[in-house]
Amino acid sequence: QVQLVESGGGLVQAGGSLRLSCAASGTIFSINVMGWYRQAPGKQRALVASITSGGSTNYMGSVKGRFTISRDNAKNTVYLQMNSLKPEDTAVYYCNTYSGTGWGRRDYWGQGTQVTVSP
Repeated sequence: QVQLVESGGGLVQAGGSLRLSCAASGTIFSINVMGWYRQAPGKQRALVASITSGGSTNYMGSVKGRFTISRDNAKNTVYLQMNSLKPEDTAVYYCNTYSGTGWGRRDYWGQGTQVTVSP
């Protein structure tokens, strides 16, 4: 089992910045991919950004150039630096990691942290 603990959400004005953190722990011996999803009211949960243990990254198109995902492998912690925030970024943000692929994939989720961007 993997446990994910998130922090760093809050309220910020448009154009401001926040940094989210997520620390992973549990009985697994390695964590490859970690990422951030977000879900706004009435919308599907969507992948915002992901990063591998080797540092390869992937971003949702609407956040490219504004958000940066990074990780500290020694601490099993992933970060999401969010700059130039917009009201449409308002959502609950969830840390994620998984094992396996395809039909054998098993996902683990953080508790969610609210990010609210005021106009």
